Amino acid sequence: MARLGDVCEILNGYAFKSANYTDKGVRIIRISNVQKGYIEDNTPAFYPFDDINVAKYELFEGDLLLSLTGNVGRVGRLDKKFLPAALNQRVACIRIKDNTALDKSFLFDLLNSDSFEQKCILSSKGVAQKNLSTEWLKDYKIPLPPLDEQREIAAVLDKVSDLIAKRRQQLNKLDELVKSRFIEMFGDMLLNTKRWNEKPLESMADIVSGITKGRKIKGQSMIKVPYMAVSNVKDGYIDWTTVKTIEATEQEIEQYRLLPDDVLMTEGGDPDKLGRGAIIKELLENCIHQNHIFRVRLNESVILPGFFAEYLKHQKSKRYFIGCAKQTTGIASINMRQLKALPVLLPPLALQKQFSAFVAQTDKSKLAIQKSLEKLEILKKALMQKYFG
Repeated sequence: MARLGDVCEILNGYAFKSANYTDKGVRIIRISNVQKGYIEDNTPAFYPFDDINVAKYELFEGDLLLSLTGNVGRVGRLDKKFLPAALNQRVACIRIKDNTALDKSFLFDLLNSDSFEQKCILSSKGVAQKNLSTEWLKDYKIPLPPLDEQREIAAVLDKVSDLIAKRRQQLNKLDELVKSRFIEMFGDMLLNTKRWNEKPLESMADIVSGITKGRKIKGQSMIKVPYMAVSNVKDGYIDWTTVKTIEATEQEIEQYRLLPDDVLMTEGGDPDKLGRGAIIKELLENCIHQNHIFRVRLNESVILPGFFAEYLKHQKSKRYFIGCAKQTTGIASINMRQLKALPVLLPPLALQKQFSAFVAQTDKSKLAIQKSLEKLEILKKALMQKYFG
C-alpha cells in the first residue's frame, strides 16, 4: 500500500473568473467537464493566452482530473483534443511521480472504481453540496502491486472499456440520425423556423415530483417496490443496470406508480445535462420514482412522448432551463414551477406520429446495442470489484 500523495503530485486549480471568459484561447477545465471515466466539454469556456495564471495551471495530455465539489470523486483522463487547457478551482489534477512504480492506466482504473468514489463521497463535508479535500486525497492509500501486474490488470480493463466505447459510439450515431430527422421535419426549434404554435408544458401534461427517501411513516404497512433514481435517468434512455428498492405505503404506490410512455426528467445535475429526460417503456411491477425526478405524463392527443423526448435535447428547451436554473459550483437545478412553464412548440399530431414511427424503428437497432452495452458494463463492474474491492 502507498499514500496517494507519496506516489503522485496532487494539484489544486485556480479560480478563473467567468467574466473574463473568451470565445477562443486556453480551454478552462471545470467541474462540469469531469465525468466518471472521461472528460467532456459541450459548453467550452476559454481564457486569454497571455493571462499569467494560464501558464501556472497548465494541463497536459493524460492528466488525471478529479471533481472536488458536488459530484465528488469522479475521475477523467484529459485527451489531447482538449489542449491547450488550464485547471479551474475545485478540480484536482493527479500526476504520477515515478512511472516505473505506478502505471497510469492502472491508477486511472483504480480511481474510477465504485469503491473509491463512495469513499470520496463519505469523506466529503457539506450537506447541500459535498466538498472533498485534497489533503484527504494525499492520505488515501492505494494498492501497489508489481508494475507488470498493474499493466496486466489495466490491459484487461482497457479491452472491456474499448468495447464499451464502441457501443456508445454506435448509439451516438443513431442518436445523431434521429436528431437530423427531427430538424428536417420540424425545423430549428430555437428560431421556430416553421412557426409552430407554442404553449407551456403544464397545458398538455400532468407533472408530479416523486417519493422522498427518509420520510417518517407511522402505523402503516409498507411494501418494498422498485424506484427510479436520478442515476437511472439518462439523456434519452433509462439505465436499468442498477435499480434500487424503497418501502412505500399502498397510497404512495398509487400516487407515484409509473405508466408506459411517462417521461422522466431530472431536477438537477451538471448544467449541460439540466432537464434531461427519457421515456419509460418497459416497467417493473409497481415501479415508482424519487423526489429528485419529475414524472411528465403527456396528453397524447396533443403531444407524443417520442417528439417531446427529442425536443428536450434541442436548444429551445436547453437554453430555457439554463436561463432559469438555480446554479451553484458545477451544479444546476430547476423546480416544478419552472418545468411547468417550459415553452413547447407543437407541430401537427400527424407529423409527430411520422417522427415517432421513425424513432421506433431506430430504437429497434438501439435495443440490441444497449443490451450489449449493459452486459459489458456489468462485466466491467465485476472486474473492478475483483481487482479493487
